[in-house]
Amino acid sequence: MPRATPLLLVLALLVSGCGARPAAALTAVPPEGGRYRLWQDASIFVCVRQLLDGATSGQALWVEMYEFGRADLASALTAARDRGADVRVVVDRTVPESARTASRLAAAGVAVRAYPVDDRRHQIDHVKLLLAGDTAVVGGMNWGRSSAANHDYALETGAEEVVLRLRAIFAQDWTLAGGAPAPLRAAAGPVAQTSPGEEVRDRLLGALRLSRHSVDAELFVLTDPDVLAELASVRRRGGRVRVLLDPGQDASRPSFELLRAAGVEARWYPLPPGAKLHAKAALFDGRRLLLGSANWSQGGLSVNHELDLMADDPAAATAFARRFDRDWSASGG
Repeated sequence: MPRATPLLLVLALLVSGCGARPAAALTAVPPEGGRYRLWQDASIFVCVRQLLDGATSGQALWVEMYEFGRADLASALTAARDRGADVRVVVDRTVPESARTASRLAAAGVAVRAYPVDDRRHQIDHVKLLLAGDTAVVGGMNWGRSSAANHDYALETGAEEVVLRLRAIFAQDWTLAGGAPAPLRAAAGPVAQTSPGEEVRDRLLGALRLSRHSVDAELFVLTDPDVLAELASVRRRGGRVRVLLDPGQDASRPSFELLRAAGVEARWYPLPPGAKLHAKAALFDGRRLLLGSANWSQGGLSVNHELDLMADDPAAATAFARRFDRDWSASGG
């Protein structure tokens, strides 16, 4: 089969992705193929740009981003504000390039606030969230200048109850950053945050405890002892557990050895120079997909402000399973 040219690949992404639908269709229609659409790697920015460029007067365009260094996306937000969109941005100013971008946006008149991280806990605001009207994008991909080189995932959704909860979380963070903390109560459902609460940890451990057949995970960092114990438990119950890790994260090396000793299949994902396996994603029993910003570490599950989605969606699960199998094969023995 002949290889597609870069132009054809871009055209295919535009036809199949969120940018293929007119702006009006984004307001109530969930992504084609189900309630969620899974985006991968640099194609995530195809979706992001279409949503930014499609924002219209009066439309909410809210962003919360840990690492924000892309000047083109900052310019797109400024242009959307000039068109009359309600543009708001929350950043973690402990990240130097995010602080610089925030200052440029504020100087251009965009509403920007800094999340008040708790330095005593070594906390960060690690969320990666875009809300554009009635569509949301949540995942692990930063908006850094080199982030597009990383292997990562994001979920796009128009599911009403999901978007409403994500809006409430952004409003929680916006008011906190404005000096008026009003933390949301924990809630059941597909949306999970860390700090306030440990919803991401609860969703993750719950999914592991319910898994009987398989767990497939791609992770930037894996160090949390409770998670390691549950992964081993799935294997002891007879499930197949496969874990792909970033070879540049030395903190995960003891976990790699522990997993292998417990019979869990673990591999290092091969990466080109300068790239990362930046994903925080897992598929449980082939049908429940958890992904977002939270690393599987004490910080990610108990300290940082994080945001994940648990998608029980056949289309998204199938897309992840296909990609995972390719990544697993590419990672060798």
